[in-house]
Amino acid sequence: MTTENFQADARKRKRDRADKRFKFYGFAAIVFALAFLVFFFIDIISKGLPAFQQAEIQVEVHYNAATMKNYNKAVDKKYKRLVSKTWLRLVPNQMRDKPELIGEDRLEWVLAENRVDQFLKGHEGHRLKSKHQKLVKQMLDEGKVRLVFNTGFFSKGDSKLPENAGILASAIGSVLVLLLTMLFAVPIGVMTAIYLEEFAPDNRLTQIIEVNINNLAAIPSILYGLLGLAIFINFMGVPRSSALVGGLTLALMTLPVIIIAARAALRAVPDSIREAAYGLGASNLQVVWHHVLPLAMPGILTGSIIGLAQAMGETAPLLIVGMMAYIPEAPGSIFEATTVLPAQIYTWSSESLRAFEERTAAGIMVLLAVLLSLNAIAVKFRNRSENTW
Repeated sequence: MTTENFQADARKRKRDRADKRFKFYGFAAIVFALAFLVFFFIDIISKGLPAFQQAEIQVEVHYNAATMKNYNKAVDKKYKRLVSKTWLRLVPNQMRDKPELIGEDRLEWVLAENRVDQFLKGHEGHRLKSKHQKLVKQMLDEGKVRLVFNTGFFSKGDSKLPENAGILASAIGSVLVLLLTMLFAVPIGVMTAIYLEEFAPDNRLTQIIEVNINNLAAIPSILYGLLGLAIFINFMGVPRSSALVGGLTLALMTLPVIIIAARAALRAVPDSIREAAYGLGASNLQVVWHHVLPLAMPGILTGSIIGLAQAMGETAPLLIVGMMAYIPEAPGSIFEATTVLPAQIYTWSSESLRAFEERTAAGIMVLLAVLLSLNAIAVKFRNRSENTW
């Protein structure tokens, strides 16, 4: 073998080793990413699943005059620390709504206190006193304690007591904010993209606008919160903490994403379609409205869905405009104070009680399910509507 052939073989072996190392690094990166995702989902699911169960105890409820004056008289003294204060406070209201209950003693399943719930689930740090633990174990043997599906998590708003805290108010707030974001951002973003791509002259001004749109899509989201605070609250007087100010702020943040996605979809339509329409005597508006826009619509909708999914998971801009307030009731209009699911999760994560930790994880599970569903819809819509030219 000549020296040149030997050197060529050595270079080839070196390239082969480099290729193998590159493939190994790529495979290792994928394995690491998948392992991280698996660990993340296992951790969140294991912490969040207990929140979908809630403890109840069976006690005799006294509907009498003493209970009307003092709700703590609704149950016997030894059970008072086992029953949720939220439920106890509602007993006088039940008696006012249903006068026929007055004078009766009924055996009912009632909402258990947070420490009882944590004790039954086997969590450390439940802080249930030993005498109450013995009572709960005795009631468990008698079949007077149970864990049931936590419907209150989906049907109630926020509460200072974890056993009564739910996501209803924040979920409705998220829907209102997302609808307003879509109402403002999608039409304006699509019209802006159509103008810049199909009608605007290619001059220095439009180039500056395009550069700024690309830059706006990359700036930190909290700056949009400062912008929303300055424009919508301080200047325009939009109610603070309302769904309207949240929707407008997120619309500002989502606009650049929708504009960029819509322009890419319009640019993907072949020029031959435009030229054919012009050849038949169509005007600029007719070409865009009847030919280009329908073909670009799948890409525009995909980009819009992804932009709205991103907006749904945002917390920082809404923190600035005051949507981190304690909201126990669902808003009745877009002008009332409300909160959103990411902000609710953030609020629960800062609470010290152990029961709020599992509700935080459960809220994350709900939010992830919504976000993954929106992204799956976008991907499926893109694949079904994809055109090859």
